[in-house]
Amino acid sequence: MRLDIITIFPEYFDVLDISLLGKARRAGLLDVHVHDLREWTHDRHRTVDDTPYGGGPGMVMKPEPWGEALDTLVPPQDADRPDPREPGSAHEPRPSGAAPSGKDSMAGDGATADAPPPDTAAAAASGSADSPGSPAGTSPPSQEAEASPSARVPRLIIPTPSGRPFTQADAVRYAAEPWLMFACGRYEGIDSRVAEEARTRMPVDEVSLGDFVLAGGEVAVLVMVEAIGRLLPGVLGNADSIADDSFAPGAMESLLEGPVYTKPPVWRGRAVPDVLLSGHHGAIARWRRDEALRRTARTRPELLKRLSPEKLDDRDRAVLREAGFPVDGEDVAD
Repeated sequence: MRLDIITIFPEYFDVLDISLLGKARRAGLLDVHVHDLREWTHDRHRTVDDTPYGGGPGMVMKPEPWGEALDTLVPPQDADRPDPREPGSAHEPRPSGAAPSGKDSMAGDGATADAPPPDTAAAAASGSADSPGSPAGTSPPSQEAEASPSARVPRLIIPTPSGRPFTQADAVRYAAEPWLMFACGRYEGIDSRVAEEARTRMPVDEVSLGDFVLAGGEVAVLVMVEAIGRLLPGVLGNADSIADDSFAPGAMESLLEGPVYTKPPVWRGRAVPDVLLSGHHGAIARWRRDEALRRTARTRPELLKRLSPEKLDDRDRAVLREAGFPVDGEDVAD
């Protein structure tokens, strides 16, 4: 997966070189490119903001730098190639055109700003290409990547308090994308015309981490990148652990994960529940399910409204009744 991140604070993303995501980058599972928005400004102060039309406090990020950044990383193309990820979308441009120098602070090992775009990669390999390079840090794609129409355009994700909530389901969906681009807003946000114009040539999602406001989009992007990146095949040491995550599709959908324990079996007089030491896998699974239901009822009761009654068995219903959440409908689960 390729990630492009546009920000006025590129150093914010140095943390993506450590821990699981750092290992994923070094293993070639995650190709991260961070771009400084100020590289697309043309005044001595490298200005990216201005006062809002209509008055009011704060500043708004100017559309010109954002427009030039997106034009460079995802050049406009004709309207005849729909994006297969967005039925009815008007455009599907290829990622070609050289990015301004000095912008990609996290290009993959051995990558250069002069790598050929997808449509000239094969020619460049034979020494016959002389067209401009692709976005900074792009390595020549394989024939399989070139053949995949979904890899020609990124999905642009803009974190904003006014966006729809980002959920685990979004993380799962985004993890299946070949190319994501993040736009980190600051101040009062990005001029709304930027998202409007971008939608004419790529999928655009405006998402929120919750009902609170941050100083900028960088923290939100870090959260989303980690939530998405850990779902990529090969990133986690044990892929099965994803199935037990809170909110994971399947048995844990709309539920919080219950308590977890490790050695020693007794610590400061507090013992691990006997069932977890029993070796009885069925009983352990049932205990974990019960605890997930209880914890969700206690701390996030609104999530229980999303449970499908037909997927609850008699034990589930009994646990929920004890927790004060009787479930209507007939039992159809085993």
